Amino acid sequence: MAEMGIGKGVTAGKLASNVQKKLTRAQEKVMQKLGKADETRDVAFEEGVINFNKQYTEGSKLQKDLRAYLTAVQTMHESSKNLQECLVDMYEPEWYGKDDVDSIAEDSDVLWTDYHQKLVDHALISMDTYLGQFPDIKSRIAKRDRKLVDYDSARHNYSSTHKGKKPGKDGGIKITKPASLLERATPGWAQGILSAHNIAQSSLSRNQAEDELERAQKVFEEINVDLQEELPSLWNSRVGFYVSTFQSMAGFEEKFHKEMARLDQNLYDVLVKLEQQDVSGMAGNSGAPTTALARRSELPRGSDAVNSLSPAGPPPIPKSPSKLRPAMPPRPESSPCRDMKPENIISLFDAPDISVTSPTQPLSWDMWEADTPTAVAAPTATALEESHVVETPATNGASETMEMPPGFLYKVTTMHDYAANDSDELEMKAGDIVLVVTFDNPEEQDEGWLMGMKEEDWIQNKGSALKGVFPENFTSRL
Repeated sequence: MAEMGIGKGVTAGKLASNVQKKLTRAQEKVMQKLGKADETRDVAFEEGVINFNKQYTEGSKLQKDLRAYLTAVQTMHESSKNLQECLVDMYEPEWYGKDDVDSIAEDSDVLWTDYHQKLVDHALISMDTYLGQFPDIKSRIAKRDRKLVDYDSARHNYSSTHKGKKPGKDGGIKITKPASLLERATPGWAQGILSAHNIAQSSLSRNQAEDELERAQKVFEEINVDLQEELPSLWNSRVGFYVSTFQSMAGFEEKFHKEMARLDQNLYDVLVKLEQQDVSGMAGNSGAPTTALARRSELPRGSDAVNSLSPAGPPPIPKSPSKLRPAMPPRPESSPCRDMKPENIISLFDAPDISVTSPTQPLSWDMWEADTPTAVAAPTATALEESHVVETPATNGASETMEMPPGFLYKVTTMHDYAANDSDELEMKAGDIVLVVTFDNPEEQDEGWLMGMKEEDWIQNKGSALKGVFPENFTSRL
């Protein structure tokens, strides 16, 4: 056994010493639990150990969750890469923006890879380094506990060996009775020699106990002092580590999403143009319907959710007049007789005694101008700037005339509620009849917007009726 111990670097004597220490510690702990031996306690150090265990547990959980997050990032990277590759494969070479789509897919892959690597370098590796110091400190805390038991055992042994030391008047040691049968059997002339031997043995035991106590105390204090300094320092370092770690992660994530949003916007723009190209190819340049995707691309960022597109809801509003000022599209040619009935049209070459209102009561031309001066608007350039009188069907089937506001073009009915976002816009409810008029300044008209006032408001208030702009695609022309 001795040879095997030497071969392993442990001698038989060392092995026996270790076994003896374990037995002594076990005995000391039993005596302390039974209350027959006092135990050295350090409340501040015990609180430090509690904080250490809590900090170690929290750090280990954070490390586990961080690894799971990195795994999720890597999985998302693979999924995004597969999706981008699928788009690239399906995107035909002759489609608009083929090179842009290929470039966006490559940039997206590089962005994911860079994001994952930065998280590994600045978060995971730092986390591993931070937790790497805990196992060594935990081992030294366990060693300190063992050395504390050795110190208590040596202290108790020292006390027990000094219980028999009772100083006499001359300061010597007084032996009150024989220590063994050997002393009783010893002749009288040898009693003094034996007593001197016993006194020397007792002194040797006391000296050994004292040396053992000093040695145990020195070993314990060395490791205890180091831990008393390290544990509070480690506990206070957690705040700075958490701040540094999560600040780095937040910064990397913000940059990643910002760059990814830019790529997504570029891809979105390419697809919008592709759709427009496809629609124009199928329907031609004239009369092509405005698709949902194209309409959404015209919406300004941050537009009011009341007027946003929703299932079975109103269409999206065009760009706000306060945002952009594109060139005004050609104004529709106004023709007063376009929508009039054939029987109400008066030929300028016919006799002036023909009546529109009543064929049985012929009127002279002067009477015609006096009675119904505006029954038929003259096709002159100033017709839109003057008040209009338009025949409208009455409830009883006859026709009645109504004066229209200056610049009147036509009527529309509101298909969806519209909430005004600016002071120059017109609030409308579904079913409202709106009188469309020309803009006071043609340069202020934006594509997709009309100027008008509610018919009911005009009838009641005339010139003081509220006038404003509204989206054309919320209405239907009558």
